[in-house]
Amino acid sequence: MKYVINRAKTADFSLANVAEISEYRWEKGYAPKAEARLLYISGRGFALQMKAYEEDPAAVYGNYNDPVYKDSCLEFFVSFNKNSPKYMNFEMNSRGAFLAAVRTDRKNKTPIHELVSVLPEVKPIKGDGFWGAEAFFTLDFIKQAFGVSRFCRGDVIKGNFYKCGDETPQPHFGMWSPVCTETPDFHRPEYFGELIIGE
Repeated sequence: MKYVINRAKTADFSLANVAEISEYRWEKGYAPKAEARLLYISGRGFALQMKAYEEDPAAVYGNYNDPVYKDSCLEFFVSFNKNSPKYMNFEMNSRGAFLAAVRTDRKNKTPIHELVSVLPEVKPIKGDGFWGAEAFFTLDFIKQAFGVSRFCRGDVIKGNFYKCGDETPQPHFGMWSPVCTETPDFHRPEYFGELIIGE
């Protein structure tokens, strides 16, 4: 899978391409429409917006590093450094609570507050029939977490966008780039798609 990250001067998500989170492999019967948008703001960082079309999302958790994947959750997994096996899982619920770590696999992880000086701010959004969240990853944040801060046209980073709800009334596991495992497992960077910085 390939997604072109458009460049912009501000976080105007109308300028971003849409990544549809439409592949639901493991649980059948509930597959809410969900999507992600990502922009590269030159000299500043990456702006993320994710939406899920659900009327009443489960949202039990409200603090940083709570297990928000048990709620109705939107997730961005990304490897900003193409020369490193490290990736970040960034998971958000409709209250703006988020869980995030930099890791090489499911078990080998470091919470981001141990790596960076300032945590990203997550802004919950809500509209007619949907909920979502926005976040901004500054170049300083990326340098502290991944050791890189320079991104150019044509650069390729790897990542995936997910929609899940592990302990909701209707458990579900959706993704943009298909993960080909027998059981739900988002921590599989070998299935990440290509995120290409465009013109």
